[in-house]
Amino acid sequence: MSLYILGIESSCDDTSAAVLRETTLCSNVTANQDVHTAFGGVVPELASRAHQQNIIPVVDTALKKAGITKEQLSAVAFTRGPGLLGSLLVGTSFAKSFAYALQIPLVEINHMEAHVLAHFVMDEAKPKDVPGFPFLCLTVSGGHTQIVQVNDYFSMEVLGRTIDDAAGEAFDKAAKILGLPYPGGPFIDKYAKEGNPAAFKFSKPNISGLDYSFSGLKTSFLYFVRDRLREDENFIQNNMADLSASIQHAIVESLMKKLVMAVKQTGIKEVAIAGGVSANSGLRTALLSMQSKGWKVFIPDFQYTTDNAAMIAVAGYFKYLRKEFADLSAAPYSR
Repeated sequence: MSLYILGIESSCDDTSAAVLRETTLCSNVTANQDVHTAFGGVVPELASRAHQQNIIPVVDTALKKAGITKEQLSAVAFTRGPGLLGSLLVGTSFAKSFAYALQIPLVEINHMEAHVLAHFVMDEAKPKDVPGFPFLCLTVSGGHTQIVQVNDYFSMEVLGRTIDDAAGEAFDKAAKILGLPYPGGPFIDKYAKEGNPAAFKFSKPNISGLDYSFSGLKTSFLYFVRDRLREDENFIQNNMADLSASIQHAIVESLMKKLVMAVKQTGIKEVAIAGGVSANSGLRTALLSMQSKGWKVFIPDFQYTTDNAAMIAVAGYFKYLRKEFADLSAAPYSR
Protein backbone atom coordinates (compact mmCIF):
# COMPACT_ATOMS: atom_id res chain seq x y z
CA MET A 1 0.00 0.00 0.00
CA SER A 2 1.41 3.38 -1.03
CA LEU A 3 2.14 6.13 1.46
CA TYR A 4 0.73 9.51 0.47
CA ILE A 5 2.01 12.58 2.31
CA LEU A 6 0.29 15.96 2.09
CA GLY A 7 2.71 18.86 2.57
CA ILE A 8 1.58 22.37 3.55
CA GLU A 9 3.89 25.39 3.31
CA SER A 10 2.87 28.87 4.52
CA SER A 11 6.02 30.39 6.02
CA CYS A 12 5.94 33.65 4.05
CA ASP A 13 3.71 34.85 1.21
CA ASP A 14 3.22 31.69 -0.86
CA THR A 15 0.44 29.24 0.02
CA SER A 16 1.55 25.83 -1.21
CA ALA A 17 0.27 22.25 -0.97
CA ALA A 18 1.82 19.12 -2.43
CA VAL A 19 1.16 15.39 -2.47
CA LEU A 20 3.97 12.85 -2.61
CA ARG A 21 3.75 9.09 -3.01
CA GLU A 22 6.72 8.18 -0.82
CA THR A 23 9.30 10.53 -2.41
CA THR A 24 7.66 10.74 -5.85
CA LEU A 25 5.90 13.98 -6.70
CA CYS A 26 2.19 13.69 -7.49
CA SER A 27 1.28 17.38 -7.31
CA ASN A 28 2.78 20.69 -6.19
CA VAL A 29 0.42 23.67 -6.18
CA THR A 30 1.32 27.21 -5.12
CA ALA A 31 -0.78 30.38 -4.88
CA ASN A 32 1.31 33.55 -5.04
CA GLN A 33 0.37 36.88 -3.47
CA ASP A 34 0.73 39.78 -5.91
CA VAL A 35 -0.66 42.20 -3.31
CA HIS A 36 2.85 42.79 -1.89
CA THR A 37 4.34 44.15 -5.13
CA ALA A 38 2.94 47.63 -4.53
CA PHE A 39 4.67 47.78 -1.13
CA GLY A 40 8.11 46.63 -2.30
CA GLY A 41 8.14 43.76 0.20
CA VAL A 42 5.97 41.30 2.09
CA VAL A 43 3.39 42.85 4.43
CA PRO A 44 2.83 40.23 7.18
CA GLU A 45 -0.81 41.09 7.92
CA LEU A 46 -1.76 40.96 4.23
CA ALA A 47 0.15 37.70 3.85
CA SER A 48 -1.74 35.93 6.65
CA ARG A 49 -5.10 37.11 5.31
CA ALA A 50 -4.26 35.83 1.83
CA HIS A 51 -3.22 32.46 3.28
CA GLN A 52 -6.65 32.14 4.87
CA GLN A 53 -8.27 32.72 1.48
CA ASN A 54 -5.94 30.42 -0.43
CA ILE A 55 -5.26 27.39 1.71
CA ILE A 56 -8.48 25.41 1.18
CA PRO A 57 -8.57 25.77 -2.65
CA VAL A 58 -4.83 25.08 -2.87
CA VAL A 59 -5.09 21.85 -0.84
CA ASP A 60 -8.17 20.79 -2.79
CA THR A 61 -6.38 21.39 -6.10
CA ALA A 62 -3.29 19.47 -4.94
CA LEU A 63 -5.40 16.43 -4.04
CA LYS A 64 -7.27 16.55 -7.35
CA LYS A 65 -4.07 16.88 -9.38
CA ALA A 66 -2.60 13.94 -7.47
CA GLY A 67 -5.68 11.89 -8.33
CA ILE A 68 -6.38 10.82 -4.77
CA THR A 69 -8.96 11.52 -2.07
CA LYS A 70 -8.14 12.91 1.35
CA GLU A 71 -8.98 9.51 2.85
CA GLN A 72 -5.96 8.02 1.05
CA LEU A 73 -3.52 10.31 2.83
CA SER A 74 -1.11 8.71 5.30
CA ALA A 75 0.01 11.91 7.06
CA VAL A 76 -0.05 15.70 6.94
CA ALA A 77 3.29 17.53 7.08
CA PHE A 78 3.40 21.27 7.72
CA THR A 79 5.94 24.05 8.14
CA ARG A 80 6.18 24.90 11.83
CA GLY A 81 8.93 27.51 11.34
CA PRO A 82 10.87 29.63 10.88
CA GLY A 83 8.86 32.28 9.06
CA LEU A 84 6.19 34.96 9.52
CA LEU A 85 4.19 34.00 12.59
CA GLY A 86 0.79 35.02 11.19
CA SER A 87 1.39 33.07 7.99
CA LEU A 88 2.62 30.01 9.88
CA LEU A 89 -0.43 30.09 12.15
CA VAL A 90 -2.72 29.64 9.15
CA GLY A 91 -0.84 26.61 7.81
CA THR A 92 -0.36 25.08 11.26
CA SER A 93 -4.02 25.46 12.23
CA PHE A 94 -5.23 23.98 8.96
CA ALA A 95 -2.80 21.05 9.15
CA LYS A 96 -3.83 20.23 12.72
CA SER A 97 -7.53 20.34 11.89
CA PHE A 98 -7.12 18.32 8.70
CA ALA A 99 -5.00 15.60 10.32
CA TYR A 100 -7.31 15.41 13.35
CA ALA A 101 -10.42 15.10 11.19
CA LEU A 102 -8.81 12.30 9.17
CA GLN A 103 -7.24 10.68 12.26
CA ILE A 104 -3.82 10.49 10.60
CA PRO A 105 -0.37 11.52 11.90
CA LEU A 106 0.72 15.16 11.95
CA VAL A 107 4.36 15.89 11.10
CA GLU A 108 6.08 19.22 11.88
CA ILE A 109 8.87 20.39 9.56
CA ASN A 110 11.64 22.94 9.86
CA HIS A 111 11.54 25.18 6.80
CA MET A 112 15.33 25.37 6.39
CA GLU A 113 15.80 21.59 6.65
CA ALA A 114 13.07 21.18 4.04
CA HIS A 115 14.95 23.38 1.54
CA VAL A 116 17.91 21.01 1.83
CA LEU A 117 15.73 17.90 1.53
CA ALA A 118 14.07 19.23 -1.64
CA HIS A 119 16.90 17.45 -3.46
CA PHE A 120 15.23 14.15 -2.56
CA VAL A 121 11.90 14.87 -4.28
CA MET A 122 11.68 12.50 -7.23
CA ASP A 123 9.88 12.90 -10.55
CA GLU A 124 9.06 9.73 -12.47
CA ALA A 125 9.41 11.60 -15.77
CA LYS A 126 12.85 13.01 -14.88
CA PRO A 127 15.06 10.55 -12.98
CA LYS A 128 17.94 12.21 -11.16
CA ASP A 129 20.83 11.57 -8.81
CA VAL A 130 20.50 12.61 -5.19
CA PRO A 131 23.31 13.69 -2.86
CA GLY A 132 25.01 11.07 -0.74
CA PHE A 133 25.71 11.66 2.95
CA PRO A 134 27.57 13.61 4.04
CA PHE A 135 27.21 16.54 1.65
CA LEU A 136 27.41 20.32 1.88
CA CYS A 137 24.45 22.52 1.06
CA LEU A 138 24.55 26.26 0.50
CA THR A 139 21.06 27.41 1.48
CA VAL A 140 20.40 30.91 0.17
CA SER A 141 17.17 32.88 0.29
CA GLY A 142 15.75 36.28 1.12
CA GLY A 143 15.87 35.54 4.83
CA HIS A 144 18.69 33.02 5.24
CA THR A 145 22.22 32.31 4.06
CA GLN A 146 23.87 29.19 5.47
CA ILE A 147 26.46 26.55 4.67
CA VAL A 148 25.19 23.29 6.12
CA GLN A 149 26.94 19.94 6.48
CA VAL A 150 24.25 17.33 5.96
CA ASN A 151 25.15 14.06 7.67
CA ASP A 152 21.69 12.49 7.52
CA TYR A 153 18.15 13.56 6.63
CA PHE A 154 17.78 15.31 9.98
CA SER A 155 21.38 15.54 11.16
CA MET A 156 22.59 18.90 9.86
CA GLU A 157 25.36 21.11 11.17
CA VAL A 158 25.48 24.80 10.27
CA LEU A 159 29.12 25.58 9.41
CA GLY A 160 28.57 29.21 8.50
CA ARG A 161 25.74 31.72 8.36
CA THR A 162 25.16 35.38 7.66
CA ILE A 163 25.82 37.64 10.64
CA ASP A 164 23.47 40.31 9.30
CA ASP A 165 21.61 40.37 5.97
CA ALA A 166 20.89 37.41 3.69
CA ALA A 167 22.12 37.19 0.10
CA GLY A 168 18.57 37.29 -1.24
CA GLU A 169 17.95 40.48 0.70
CA ALA A 170 21.06 41.99 -0.88
CA PHE A 171 19.69 41.16 -4.35
CA ASP A 172 16.30 42.69 -3.55
CA LYS A 173 17.82 45.80 -1.97
CA ALA A 174 20.06 46.35 -4.99
CA ALA A 175 17.06 45.95 -7.28
CA LYS A 176 15.11 48.51 -5.23
CA ILE A 177 17.99 50.99 -5.54
CA LEU A 178 17.88 50.47 -9.31
CA GLY A 179 14.13 51.07 -9.37
CA LEU A 180 13.26 47.48 -10.32
CA PRO A 181 10.00 45.81 -9.19
CA TYR A 182 9.72 43.53 -6.15
CA PRO A 183 10.91 40.81 -5.90
CA GLY A 184 13.97 42.21 -7.59
CA GLY A 185 16.35 39.24 -7.64
CA PRO A 186 15.02 37.78 -10.90
CA PHE A 187 15.24 41.20 -12.57
CA ILE A 188 18.88 41.58 -11.51
CA ASP A 189 19.54 38.14 -12.97
CA LYS A 190 17.80 39.05 -16.22
CA TYR A 191 19.74 42.26 -16.81
CA ALA A 192 23.02 40.72 -15.60
CA LYS A 193 23.02 38.34 -18.57
CA GLU A 194 23.53 41.35 -20.85
CA GLY A 195 26.12 43.17 -18.72
CA ASN A 196 29.80 43.16 -17.82
CA PRO A 197 30.39 41.74 -14.32
CA ALA A 198 33.73 43.57 -14.12
CA ALA A 199 32.30 46.98 -15.02
CA PHE A 200 32.02 48.20 -11.40
CA LYS A 201 33.63 47.19 -8.10
CA PHE A 202 32.03 47.36 -4.66
CA SER A 203 33.63 46.93 -1.25
CA LYS A 204 32.97 43.59 0.41
CA PRO A 205 33.43 42.72 4.09
CA ASN A 206 36.18 40.32 5.09
CA ILE A 207 34.53 38.11 7.72
CA SER A 208 36.63 35.37 9.29
CA GLY A 209 35.67 31.73 9.10
CA LEU A 210 32.69 30.54 7.09
CA ASP A 211 30.23 33.26 8.11
CA TYR A 212 28.80 35.78 5.67
CA SER A 213 27.96 39.48 5.78
CA PHE A 214 26.08 41.40 3.10
CA SER A 215 25.09 44.65 4.85
CA GLY A 216 28.36 46.36 3.89
CA LEU A 217 27.99 45.34 0.26
CA LYS A 218 24.44 46.74 0.18
CA THR A 219 25.67 50.05 1.62
CA SER A 220 28.59 50.21 -0.80
CA PHE A 221 26.24 49.69 -3.75
CA LEU A 222 23.82 52.34 -2.44
CA TYR A 223 26.52 54.98 -2.03
CA PHE A 224 28.10 54.15 -5.38
CA VAL A 225 24.83 54.58 -7.26
CA ARG A 226 23.91 57.72 -5.29
CA ASP A 227 27.22 59.40 -6.10
CA ARG A 228 27.00 58.53 -9.81
CA LEU A 229 23.45 59.87 -10.02
CA ARG A 230 24.71 63.23 -8.80
CA GLU A 231 26.99 63.32 -11.82
CA ASP A 232 24.50 61.86 -14.30
CA GLU A 233 20.78 61.57 -13.59
CA ASN A 234 20.50 58.88 -16.30
CA PHE A 235 23.32 56.78 -14.85
CA ILE A 236 21.08 53.87 -13.83
CA GLN A 237 19.14 53.54 -17.07
CA ASN A 238 22.34 53.90 -19.12
CA ASN A 239 24.17 51.23 -17.09
CA MET A 240 21.41 48.89 -15.89
CA ALA A 241 22.97 45.74 -17.39
CA ASP A 242 26.48 46.45 -16.10
CA LEU A 243 25.22 47.45 -12.64
CA SER A 244 23.17 44.27 -12.41
CA ALA A 245 26.01 42.08 -13.61
CA SER A 246 28.49 43.71 -11.23
CA ILE A 247 26.37 43.43 -8.08
CA GLN A 248 25.39 39.86 -8.97
CA HIS A 249 29.05 38.97 -9.48
CA ALA A 250 29.94 40.48 -6.09
CA ILE A 251 27.23 38.51 -4.26
CA VAL A 252 27.97 35.22 -6.05
CA GLU A 253 31.72 35.65 -5.53
CA SER A 254 31.15 36.14 -1.80
CA LEU A 255 28.94 33.04 -1.63
CA MET A 256 31.38 30.85 -3.54
CA LYS A 257 34.46 32.02 -1.63
CA LYS A 258 33.14 30.63 1.64
CA LEU A 259 31.72 27.51 -0.01
CA VAL A 260 35.17 26.72 -1.45
CA MET A 261 36.63 27.19 2.04
CA ALA A 262 34.04 24.79 3.47
CA VAL A 263 34.93 22.12 0.91
CA LYS A 264 38.62 22.47 1.75
CA GLN A 265 37.99 22.31 5.50
CA THR A 266 35.65 19.32 5.43
CA GLY A 267 37.02 17.44 2.43
CA ILE A 268 33.42 16.93 1.28
CA LYS A 269 33.04 17.39 -2.47
CA GLU A 270 29.35 16.60 -2.88
CA VAL A 271 27.86 20.08 -2.89
CA ALA A 272 24.27 21.26 -3.31
CA ILE A 273 22.48 24.59 -3.33
CA ALA A 274 18.95 25.32 -2.13
CA GLY A 275 16.59 28.22 -1.47
CA GLY A 276 15.25 31.03 -3.61
CA VAL A 277 18.65 32.38 -4.67
CA SER A 278 19.61 28.93 -5.98
CA ALA A 279 17.53 29.90 -9.04
CA ASN A 280 20.06 32.61 -9.87
CA SER A 281 21.87 31.81 -13.12
CA GLY A 282 25.14 33.36 -11.93
CA LEU A 283 25.26 31.14 -8.85
CA ARG A 284 24.31 28.07 -10.85
CA THR A 285 27.06 28.75 -13.40
CA ALA A 286 29.63 29.33 -10.66
CA LEU A 287 28.73 26.07 -8.93
CA LEU A 288 28.76 24.05 -12.15
CA SER A 289 32.23 25.41 -12.94
CA MET A 290 33.53 23.69 -9.80
CA GLN A 291 32.91 20.29 -11.37
CA SER A 292 36.31 20.73 -12.98
CA LYS A 293 37.74 20.76 -9.43
CA GLY A 294 36.24 17.36 -8.71
CA TRP A 295 33.04 18.56 -7.07
CA LYS A 296 29.83 16.58 -7.55
CA VAL A 297 27.21 19.28 -7.89
CA PHE A 298 23.46 19.16 -7.19
CA ILE A 299 21.21 21.99 -8.41
CA PRO A 300 17.45 21.88 -7.72
CA ASP A 301 14.75 22.20 -10.36
CA PHE A 302 13.34 25.71 -10.43
CA GLN A 303 10.04 24.64 -8.85
CA TYR A 304 11.94 23.56 -5.73
CA THR A 305 14.00 26.74 -5.31
CA THR A 306 11.25 28.99 -3.96
CA ASP A 307 9.05 28.12 -0.99
CA ASN A 308 7.05 25.05 -1.99
CA ALA A 309 5.16 22.24 -0.28
CA ALA A 310 6.92 19.39 -2.09
CA MET A 311 9.99 19.93 0.07
CA ILE A 312 7.75 19.90 3.18
CA ALA A 313 6.11 16.66 2.04
CA VAL A 314 9.39 14.85 1.35
CA ALA A 315 10.74 15.89 4.75
CA GLY A 316 7.46 14.65 6.19
CA TYR A 317 7.91 11.30 4.50
CA PHE A 318 11.33 10.75 6.07
CA LYS A 319 9.99 11.75 9.50
CA TYR A 320 6.97 9.48 8.98
CA LEU A 321 9.32 6.52 8.49
CA ARG A 322 10.91 7.36 11.84
CA LYS A 323 7.47 7.79 13.45
CA GLU A 324 8.40 11.31 14.55
CA PHE A 325 4.93 12.79 14.87
CA ALA A 326 3.68 16.06 16.33
CA ASP A 327 0.65 16.55 18.54
CA LEU A 328 -2.04 19.20 18.57
CA SER A 329 -0.04 21.36 20.99
CA ALA A 330 2.57 22.15 18.32
CA ALA A 331 2.83 25.92 17.90
CA PRO A 332 4.62 27.78 15.10
CA TYR A 333 7.90 29.63 15.74
CA SER A 334 9.22 32.62 13.82
CA ARG A 335 12.96 32.07 14.35
